Amino acid sequence: MPTSARGSNGPARGFTLIELLVVVAIIAIASAGVAFVLRDSAGASLEREALRLAALLESGRAQSRLSGQPVRWIAGTAGFQFDGVPPGTLPDHWLKPETQVVGPGVLLLGPEPIIGPQAVVLTSVDQPERSLRVATDGLRPFSVSAGTP
Repeated sequence: MPTSARGSNGPARGFTLIELLVVVAIIAIASAGVAFVLRDSAGASLEREALRLAALLESGRAQSRLSGQPVRWIAGTAGFQFDGVPPGTLPDHWLKPETQVVGPGVLLLGPEPIIGPQAVVLTSVDQPERSLRVATDGLRPFSVSAGTP
């Protein structure tokens, strides 16, 4: 009796179509997950910087009202500083060195409870086309919104 090329008693060799489709689906899901995580890391870090700056500005504003002394926030090339608070009280650097201030980088934070409208625009060296605006109308706390450089 003739035998087939595969042999009648031996196990089948190779992969089935279902096994190949499962492997391809797993690879596709894994690569989509990695792409999603890496998609906008620079934008997310800029948003974290803006939210952190808004909180720091509110802290400086509260310290100015508490002490009765004016506090100024001044942006520099390597970071920023708060004039009018004891050294080491508030941070003086960005979380990511790629963060930059567009335009004037000086804000007066008090000591009056109501200050004039003020804003600062942040951008990143990684994504110069994207910017965020940290601003207050003088009465409400500093908040973050989409900005224009």
